[in-house]
Parts: sequence; structure tokens; C-alpha cells
Amino acid sequence: MTNISSIVKSARKIMRQDTGTGSDELRILQLGWMLFLKIFSDKDKELELLLDDYISPIPKGLFGMNGLEMMKV
Repeated sequence: MTNISSIVKSARKIMRQDTGTGSDELRILQLGWMLFLKIFSDKDKELELLLDDYISPIPKGLFGMNGLEMMKV
């Protein structure tokens, strides 16, 4: 597992190049949401594997994982 601080530093470096995230405040806000969605997605996948009767609260097709797949932790 990769160190979280190196992941955050790497994400911040990439986000600084994006014109839509002009300030550290916006970058921190977006990074917080990305981390939340990544953790939520991983927990959702874990519960699907562990529980036979588990139904995800997120409808299929609504929660696209393409962007989060880049954040392999």
C-alpha cells in the first residue's frame, strides 16, 4: 500500500496544473471528495463480496469509477 502523503502530494501536483482549481482551498475540497468517494467505493465493493444479500445504495451506472480507478491505493 502506498503512503497517503505521497498520494496527496502527487494529486496536488496534478491539480495545480488544472485551471479549474486555482486555489489550495478548492484543491483541498476536491481532494477531500475524491478520497471520500474512493473509500466509499472500496467499502461498497467489500460489502458486495462479503454479504450475499447486500444491495448497494448507489444505483448501477450512476457512480462511474473511471476517475477513481486512477487512485489505486
